[in-house]
Amino acid sequence: MANLLDQLKTMTTVVSDSGDIHAIAKYKPTDSTTNPSLIAAAAGMPDYADIVDDCLKTAREAVGEDASDEDVAKAAFKTLAVAFGRKILEIVPGRVSTEVDARLSYDTNASLDAARDIIKQYKEAGIGRERVLIKLASTWEGIKAAEILEGEGIHCNLTLLFGLHQAVACAEAKVTLISPFVGRILDWYKKDTGMDYKGADDPGVHSVTEIYNYYKKFGYKTVIMGASFRNTGEIIELAGCDLLTIAPKLLEELMTTEGKLERKLDPKHAESLDIKQINVDKETFDKMHAENRMATDKLKEGIEGFTKALEDLEKQLAKRVAELPKK
Repeated sequence: MANLLDQLKTMTTVVSDSGDIHAIAKYKPTDSTTNPSLIAAAAGMPDYADIVDDCLKTAREAVGEDASDEDVAKAAFKTLAVAFGRKILEIVPGRVSTEVDARLSYDTNASLDAARDIIKQYKEAGIGRERVLIKLASTWEGIKAAEILEGEGIHCNLTLLFGLHQAVACAEAKVTLISPFVGRILDWYKKDTGMDYKGADDPGVHSVTEIYNYYKKFGYKTVIMGASFRNTGEIIELAGCDLLTIAPKLLEELMTTEGKLERKLDPKHAESLDIKQINVDKETFDKMHAENRMATDKLKEGIEGFTKALEDLEKQLAKRVAELPKK
């Protein structure tokens, strides 16, 4: 009998959630996605020292030998995620998601500038925009930036998504892909209620299922990539979702487990459901967001967490600059 990972790949596009290039090569996903925390972790691994050092050396040449370590680090920081993305694209046949600086999450124009610069860097490396997804936080401002970028032919992955209001706003903005955070939703409910949840009762699974059924019911082209899993049980309950981005540890567990995998999400079933369609403008978005304590808490926490990871990465790079030999 085939293992669970191989069966999952027949009904869902499997994406690696990692900055670890060796892990990505091992599990052979179609696509790969990273975030600031994953890039920061990978940048600290000895195996990837050459990638980091090359970015730092190029940055030093760009800003000048007399520039401060901090200025060199800031210049390198802007290119590091793309440097990892380029390496990942040597392995995966599909796309890589590269994230806009989380500190810009409430600034549409700054997010647009950063996204366009990422695409420019990939283009200069000979990589077309069809192989890149720009990751933006699912704030109202991030969604509006994505709507503009999609109009320019730049495809987007809206992340830190916790509620139906965010999902509907993304679909109406015609974004390419959304990433609902299954595990982080579970974390919030476990802390808030003191209860444990399993299988289909998992609040994160319920959220993604609701979004999936809504999208398929009303024919939205935006696809759903469940993310941030805490266990393989969540993945099994979402078999059939358009895409699932899975960390190497859980990919290993799926690959080494045999058994029958049942498809749980199906567009034909969704089309038969009685679901009310809603329109989400800014006023509705803000109202629904304020009424959803979980989404409010987790979006704020996610942006703050990614911001800290970026700040730590900048410090790490500045320290590394000081250790590089000068010409």
